[in-house]
Amino acid sequence: MRIAWLKRKLGQREPLGKQGQEIIRNFANKLDNSPGVYRMLDSQARVLYVGKARSLKARVFNYTRISGQSSRIARMISETADLMVLTTETETEALLLEQNLIKQLKPKYNVLLRDDKSFPYIFISNEHDFPRIEKHRGAKIKKGSYYGPFASAGAVNRTINTLQKIFLLRSCSDREVEAGNRPCLNYHMKRCAGPCGGKVTKEDYAELVNSADNFLKGRSTEIQEMLAAKMEKASAEMEFEKAASLRDRIRALTQIQSSQGINPKGIREADVIGLHREGAHVCIQVFFIRGYQNWGNQDFYPRINLDNSDKEVLEAFIGQFYSNKEPPRQIILSHQVQNDDLIINFLTKKLGKKVDIIIPRRGEKFDIVSSAIRNARESLGRKLEQAATQKKLLKSLAVSFDLKCTPSRVEIYDNSHIQGTDAVGAMVVAGPEGMEKNEYRKFNIKNDKIVPGDDVGMMKEVITRRFKRLIVEDPDRRFGKWPDLILIDGGAGQIAAVSEIMESMGVAEIPLVGVAKGTDRDKGKEEFYRHRMPKFALKRNDPVLYFIQRMRDEAHRFAIGTHRAKRTKKIVSSPLDGISGIGSKRKKALLSHFGSGKAVKRASLADLKVVDGISKSMAEKIFGYFNEKT
Repeated sequence: MRIAWLKRKLGQREPLGKQGQEIIRNFANKLDNSPGVYRMLDSQARVLYVGKARSLKARVFNYTRISGQSSRIARMISETADLMVLTTETETEALLLEQNLIKQLKPKYNVLLRDDKSFPYIFISNEHDFPRIEKHRGAKIKKGSYYGPFASAGAVNRTINTLQKIFLLRSCSDREVEAGNRPCLNYHMKRCAGPCGGKVTKEDYAELVNSADNFLKGRSTEIQEMLAAKMEKASAEMEFEKAASLRDRIRALTQIQSSQGINPKGIREADVIGLHREGAHVCIQVFFIRGYQNWGNQDFYPRINLDNSDKEVLEAFIGQFYSNKEPPRQIILSHQVQNDDLIINFLTKKLGKKVDIIIPRRGEKFDIVSSAIRNARESLGRKLEQAATQKKLLKSLAVSFDLKCTPSRVEIYDNSHIQGTDAVGAMVVAGPEGMEKNEYRKFNIKNDKIVPGDDVGMMKEVITRRFKRLIVEDPDRRFGKWPDLILIDGGAGQIAAVSEIMESMGVAEIPLVGVAKGTDRDKGKEEFYRHRMPKFALKRNDPVLYFIQRMRDEAHRFAIGTHRAKRTKKIVSSPLDGISGIGSKRKKALLSHFGSGKAVKRASLADLKVVDGISKSMAEKIFGYFNEKT
């Protein structure tokens, strides 16, 4: 995409008291009819809105009048103090740029998809004689076949687990297969054909891979018939153990077919998108249909404004949802989408093939869309009910802790380590809509002067780093990232130390509460500590107590998970990881030649030079790296 910044400037910025439409009119007079993206900024240069246009001049001029605009647009115009414009070659490029900027800048007047994660796939490599079946997330850079997307990692894991029973594909590492000295445990459990022990030929394993490929592409009936024929043949030949194994594989195949729920006969590849709305709240449900099979569904709750039409919401959702994902050949919608021709061009360009948008009125596709709408309605109802409960709990929390106002952001901190090793700090965030997982943060403890196991010292470091960064990034507290309440897993000592740190940083006005287990460390007898105030407790059956326990437990879970991940990474790391220029192939060559990372570290320069793929200069680099370390 070629993008050019608009070079023309307005000269002196208009006085902030001047009405927004006059500022917009002066800017619009400088524009031409090129397609592109515009940003509206307020008096503090914050982005209010990002929009696209076929003709920037015509589109921006629309904002020079207040009459006829919705209340949201009128407010936006009145707040506008400046504009920025990017020109593009086509409107399709403008759409893609607009959605990327919205996701990055999160303007308050745009529809915003708040939970935009990547989805997992099943991957089978074609670069190995005995391909491995595995879960994959991220860019499709490895050569092989990708199947999905699946709605969740759990759905992928369950599917892989069942596919191993049906097709006996391996999940063990390449190294175990190449060793070939003994079959793995999965082979003995009849979940693997046994390439790691030389129990299956390349040809027979390739047949299993082909069968798995056919199943994942929707040819499950053929697979079932083939297995049934093999079972009957084995039974006729008195090979009852083999027949029983084939029977178990057929049962597993039937189980996975029934567990997928909706399996449309007339839809080979599509995403089904259903929308349900209640005022300024909306839920969008997406079903993933691949190979005539339902690979799960996921719900989304975009941030919208009351005056956004359903067409606008769907256009924004599709643009942001597919900005970093590959679309299917067909998208089935519950409602019309704004600028459908533009959306089709965008999706077609993204996929490299024609993408169709369908809004069915009858038949199987209509039934599936109706199911998506029903799921969206039920999910939104649960979400609104949970949000109401959460808001009520936050109000009660403010009363229990004598806060000046109801907190909209609660930060909870905890540490995790094993006798001081691999120490990490963790922060989780709770708000009116529940736990905000995209706001969670982890902190690797870096201060070498902290005594191993010193929880107070670790907490001081975490709080110091958190607020140092916050003061730099948001000194005026404009972006809603400052907490209204801080909860710490600890007692009086922790609170005294952290309060001292916060006073020194000028943020002592933020309420701080320590949560400590009470008598006999019994859950339900928690005691609460505030700086220079007596400790207190809540009644055992108080809903606020349960609420605090859930937040504390979530911080504990996140901290332990972060610590375990760090410890695992340390276990599997290699001394070669820190050397630039050493990729997977060179690392494999070195480990194959010397046997271990420690042996590479001890090797002489002459020994390093004889390794295949290691040049003289690279050998000198490796030798110098380890000599500097010693």
